[in-house]
Amino acid sequence: MTIETTTERPSQDVSLAAFAALSRGAPAPYWLHRGVCAAWGLEPERVDMPLITVSENATFRLDLDGTPVGVVRVSQPGYVGGPEAIASELAWLGALHELDEVSLISPVPTIRGPFTAVVKDTRGNGWACVSTRFITGEVLEDLPDPAQFYRVIGRWSAAFHEHARSWTPPFGFTRFTWTLEDMVGPTCRWGRWEDAVTDPDEHALLAQAQERAFALLADLPRDERTWGLIHADLRPSNIMTDGATLTVIDFDDCGFGYYLYDYAAALSFVEHEPYAPAMARAWVDGYTEVAPLTADDLRHASALSMLRRLTMLGWTTNHRADALPDGLHAAQLPGTVEVARRFLVSPTWLLD
Repeated sequence: MTIETTTERPSQDVSLAAFAALSRGAPAPYWLHRGVCAAWGLEPERVDMPLITVSENATFRLDLDGTPVGVVRVSQPGYVGGPEAIASELAWLGALHELDEVSLISPVPTIRGPFTAVVKDTRGNGWACVSTRFITGEVLEDLPDPAQFYRVIGRWSAAFHEHARSWTPPFGFTRFTWTLEDMVGPTCRWGRWEDAVTDPDEHALLAQAQERAFALLADLPRDERTWGLIHADLRPSNIMTDGATLTVIDFDDCGFGYYLYDYAAALSFVEHEPYAPAMARAWVDGYTEVAPLTADDLRHASALSMLRRLTMLGWTTNHRADALPDGLHAAQLPGTVEVARRFLVSPTWLLD
């Protein structure tokens, strides 16, 4: 068995800037529309592909004869390591379908058999595409308060971790890592939080919070209990609800990291919101239905949450505002300052 990790960063020459002129609902470029139709055996004149969003990838709804039947994810070249890394993602997703309670998105194979197709643009650049079945309902991100669902999310996170500890990945499995350096610092994956801050006092406060988080994580080992394959982005934008059932719809950030990072990721962008403490406590309550969490675990999870908040502040420096609900992008800097203040008073403030 071979398990590989990649530290590859997004290409500077070919990027999601190719979709910068598209607004939500705009049709996919001609080359993408025709390439997807060819790969999945669809008649182009029956297919529409309106843009859903552009974030770490571009996603388009796939409508057949006016009815939504799927979602097409177009990966940024170089972001996850190419088709092999996407195949690894889908291998884990397929294995997780064995879990009885958890509801997950289902990929649709191409007419040739694999789940991934490489579609070339007008310059000959290859874009890896995956199509999944359409899920009815709404994303949790669109709800005014998603806290009521977080006990389930915590329980599912623990189930994912239990599965990852016992699962044997297929030969050639490769995904990137979520080390502390991948979150913040000169080699961070999504942009430096420092580039979002102009006020010297705010910069100093956030730097202090970062150092405090590092100190709290100094005794966190990297072993089989603490480190492994994680979803890394099980937040409201990646979970659908139809009122009764939750479905996880995206695994594109999965990789190797601290299991407790999934707690931090689940609170992404909203740690400053009034309902965030309820979300955090519900996540912990759900998790402990499956696996125990010690006081040290909660301390480490809270420190990772502070670093995740800084990570996502860096994310705002090079991502579109419309990738988030209205107003949330602009709320990240003042919200992060507020989170840092609370963290410095009590690192576990979300759980107190």
